[in-house]
This record gives sequence, C-alpha cells and structure tokens, in this order.
Amino acid sequence: MTCKAYDFCRSNIDQETTPRYVKRQMQEFMDIYDGKSDKYIFSEKKYNQLVQILKLLIMPKGLKAGKTLYECTCGYQWLLYSAVLCVVHRDNPKKRRYETALLEICRKNFKTYSVATLFIVLFITEPKFSEFYSVAPDGSLSREIKSAIEKTIRSSPLIYEHNGDKRFKLLRDYILFKPTDTKYTPLAYSTSDMDGKLPNVFIADEVGALPVSYPIEAMQSGQLNILNKLGFIISTKYPTIDNPFEHEVKYSKDVLDGIIHDETRFSLLYEPDDTKGWETNDLVLKQANPVSLEIPEIWDDLVKKRAKAIAMESARENFVCKHCNIIYQGQGSETFIDVKDVQACRVSNIDWTGRVVYLGVDLSETNDNTSVAMVAVDDDNTVLAESFAFIPEGRIEEKTQFEKVPYRQFLETGKVIACGDKVIDYSVVENFILSLEERFKVQIQAIGYDRYNALSTAQKLENAGYNLVEIRQHSSVLHPATKLLKEKVLSGEFGYTDNKLLEINFQNARCTYDTNRNIYVTKKKSKGKVDMVVSIINAMYLVQQDYFLNNGDFFVQVI
Repeated sequence: MTCKAYDFCRSNIDQETTPRYVKRQMQEFMDIYDGKSDKYIFSEKKYNQLVQILKLLIMPKGLKAGKTLYECTCGYQWLLYSAVLCVVHRDNPKKRRYETALLEICRKNFKTYSVATLFIVLFITEPKFSEFYSVAPDGSLSREIKSAIEKTIRSSPLIYEHNGDKRFKLLRDYILFKPTDTKYTPLAYSTSDMDGKLPNVFIADEVGALPVSYPIEAMQSGQLNILNKLGFIISTKYPTIDNPFEHEVKYSKDVLDGIIHDETRFSLLYEPDDTKGWETNDLVLKQANPVSLEIPEIWDDLVKKRAKAIAMESARENFVCKHCNIIYQGQGSETFIDVKDVQACRVSNIDWTGRVVYLGVDLSETNDNTSVAMVAVDDDNTVLAESFAFIPEGRIEEKTQFEKVPYRQFLETGKVIACGDKVIDYSVVENFILSLEERFKVQIQAIGYDRYNALSTAQKLENAGYNLVEIRQHSSVLHPATKLLKEKVLSGEFGYTDNKLLEINFQNARCTYDTNRNIYVTKKKSKGKVDMVVSIINAMYLVQQDYFLNNGDFFVQVI
C-alpha cells in the first residue's frame, strides 16, 4: 500500500507553495519512511490500521458530505495523522516517537476537525481506561471538537454500532468508548481546574487566545507516567506577539532549526515565509492555506475575503491574522537575520590571545536577561564575537517554562551565568567584566553601554580604569552598527563559537525602520529575549566608530 503522506511530501517538498518549516518537517518524515533513521521507523501495520478506520468514517457535512474520510482527507492531514500515529521507535515499535504535535494553520483548513478525527482513531486504538481532554479559552471552543466527533460518529454506522449495540455513549459532558472505557471530556480554561488530570491524549485549541500557558502545562504534567502520551497544540495567529501559542511556535522553529534538540515534537507551521504584500501576493495565501490548493471553492472564498479586507479596514486585522497567519500588529517589523545565516558563521574555536576587543553591555530589568558581548576584528576584517548572558538564579525554572529555553542545560556551557535570586546581581556582572582581560588575554579598548539601569556599574568600571562610552538606544545611533552586523553575517565575515542561546536570540530578533529608513532591533516586537544580540550591536557601534571609520585610532562620536 502506498503511503499518502509520503506521496504528499514528495510532491510538495520542492514547491514554493510549501512554507520552509513545513519542508523541514516533511524531509524528516521522508527520511524515516525511507529507512534512513537509525532510531525510528514507519509502522506499516499502524498505517494500515489508520487507513481502515478512515474508510469506515463518514464525512457528516460540507462539500464532501457522505464520503469516507479516506476520500476526504487532505494532504497535510495525511502527513499529520501518519507522522503522529505511525512513526515509532525502531527498538520498541509499540512506542510512538512524537509526544507533542503542533499545528499552525488558518481557519477553514479543517484544523479542529483533523484533531477530532485523530481522537476517534485513538478511541479505537488506545489502551483501556484512557483519558482524553480538550482545553480551550472557553467552553464553546472546547466543545467544538466534541461536536465534530459526535457528528462523525453518528454519520458512521460501521463505527457507531456493532450488532445493534452502540459502541459510543454520547453524553452532554463527555464521550465514552464502551469497549475500552476510554473517556473524552472537554474542559474550558475559564471554568475548569485542570490540575490532577491524567490525560493519555489532549488537545489545546485556539492557544493564541489563552492568556497563559497553564492549561498546556497542566495537561503535560499529568502525562508523566504514560508510555504513548500525546498532546495537540493548534491555533491560528492572533493579533499579539506575546501569547502562549507564539511561544510554542518559536520553540518548534528552534527545534526545526536545530537550535534545540527535541525528538518528541512534530510541527506543521503553515505561515507564509514572506509576510509582505498580502494584498497582491497569492503565495501568502497558498502557504498559509494548504487546503485551498486542493479545494478550489476554498481558494475562491479566500480571494473574495482578501478583496473585502483591502477595501474595508475593519475587516483587515481579522483577515490578515486568521486567513494569512500574519500577526497584524507586527506588520512594521521583520526578521533581523535568518538564524541559518548566523549558524553558517559558527566556528570551532577563536584564539583571543593578544586581541584588542570592544565590549557591549545590555543590563536588564527584572524580566530581562543581562548580556555582555566581546567583539574583535580579525586581520581579514572578519568580526569575531563572544556573548554571555546572566540570569537570576531563583527564576531559572520559571524562565525555562515560560520562555521554552533550557537554561539549566545552557549553564553548563559557561555562556550563561546564574547570579542573584529573583533579580540579577550586578556585582557578578561587574566582576566578570573585570576578569575578562586576564581570562582571555585581551586588551579592552572600550565598553559601550546603555545608561538605563547601568549608571552605577558604568561608574565602577570607569573607576577601574576602563573607557566607558554611553550609547543612546535610538535608531539614528544604532542603525550603522545594526546594518554592519547584518552585512558581516550575510557575507560570512562573522565568527562565533557554539552558543545556542545566542542563536535563539538571533531567532527572536525583529527589526523595524524609523521614518528615515534607519534599521534597528526592537525588543517590543521581538519574539523573546534578544539581549545577547543587543549587546553585540552595542559592541559593533564601538567597532564601527573605531576600526572601520577611524582605522584603529579610537574615537567615538558623542551623540
């Protein structure tokens, strides 16, 4: 039997209509299917089981009402179902690889119905006494999955009944699969206490509308002792960049980029690679709406909605968020540097001995990290950088959970330093700077800093004999240094040693332009911490002023 998921990947992996992160997930699936993984295999047995169940399920409504789900299932759905259910450990085929499946996709692409279908399959295939839950911002959203399950079951007599006996008990508050006593209960974030639940499977729907990540965390914490735990996290974009779903998407991108190692996560991120020109660029719609490539009626409807959004400002935000998967409030920002371009500059070692270096310092408030960057220019004009982060010791677990960054792991590298309790102990940062010349055998030419939160530290360093330069955090001041850093990275004239947190910071960094087209990295529109990038930019300001403009005769323009 041919695998529809594999055929879908093979046909679409090289198409421009497929977003780049989806391509990466496709490639991983194809490699496993082709037997290239030492650790995982594709289970033909589980796939055949999936196919047989889909042939028994009937579409209850819509354009294809009355047909089997086997006939109705779209390409991305085949990939989602097959990867999550059929990729297993080579040494233990009973154990599935993926524990979390994230689906970022626009409205009218059957995202909720896809998970409803998976729930029905899992009803039939999971062990006795399994518990399923759905969580959502409110009760009506959570019950949407329940409603989709019920309609499909009632429309599928070969699944619903056996010898006149109904297999499913469809009640107001839950669904029970009687042969195995597997129970599914919809929960609402606003009314439900989610602690103490033991879900084999859960779905968090419309996660972008959740105020906090508590429902996801509560579900995951209840899965610790389950062999084949599974959680679905699904949503469209929402108008804010700081919501639980954006944190989950960022984590998925870090995994697919190889920044974070997590083999248990499967992600389909249907968001456009280029968010500009949604008004006229069909590719924006096609990358965010894979179903529109298979169902012409959906494509026609999207084009009509786009025309309305162009003509009516009141319809614009909803269309851009829900049908283009673009955060509307972030229209004025763009990715600073693609993390893949940064990673291409990673080197195995930098010999700092005898170098003249420039330090950039970004001191934090309570919720931010503090960073110190050390930058030098090599004989061939390559910029060499080393960046260090400081975090409060007492908030490591909190930050790890909220930011989805493995800070404990990064502490072992020496590039991340814990100090203080709930806030960073600046004396540790100051002593660290004072130790750099001896530690790396370098000469510090100057230290660039933002006066905000830094006056006391700057005074202490100045008293120690260092040349302190205040760098005003304004686009007109930072534009040349920001532009220079980007140019150096893109030209391959940048070098840094292995530093996963720095790569995450680059991944987070968003830049924007002021009215004079000056580019600068903005913390407000960045998706997470960017302090390590900011500290490098502060150091690059000194480098540009001294080395590239004045040929090593140190001079800083006072602004």
